[in-house]
Amino acid sequence: MRHLLTVTALTVGLSATAGCAGVRPVDAPATTAGSAPAAGAPTTGGSAPAGAGNTPAVCAAAQQASATGIRTYVEELGRMLAAAGANDSTGAEAARLRAEAALTGWRSALREQAARATDPQLTTLLSDMGAEVGAMGADVDAVDETELDRLQQRLDQLCPR
Repeated sequence: MRHLLTVTALTVGLSATAGCAGVRPVDAPATTAGSAPAAGAPTTGGSAPAGAGNTPAVCAAAQQASATGIRTYVEELGRMLAAAGANDSTGAEAARLRAEAALTGWRSALREQAARATDPQLTTLLSDMGAEVGAMGADVDAVDETELDRLQQRLDQLCPR
């Protein structure tokens, strides 16, 4: 029962964070040749100051990766606990592996965006977020909700909507 309450709290807390992460629509990816706006042209979906480099595109990609990673991770943790509660060890193990794969994908996406970022603060933040996600596992008790929330708040400050 304790794990069910923890997953419920985790789901509510992280889903609220993920809900904010996907608010801004993203046009074509910035890495596609010819899709970047001309210099000085306004961009859609971002409010970064002129000369912000690739911050809007990196922010959008990082926020999308976080939203997807959080959603998938929490869903799989829920499946894992439900399967464990039903004495389905095979199902629980499969869900645990999918939860860990979601974390790996999330961490990789954050690291990729950190490498792309031209803003040093954004690079540091995404690296920190990637390290925090990398430290997580499919153990509900190991999730540091407070740290993830703090990092998400920093991302929201660097990536205004």
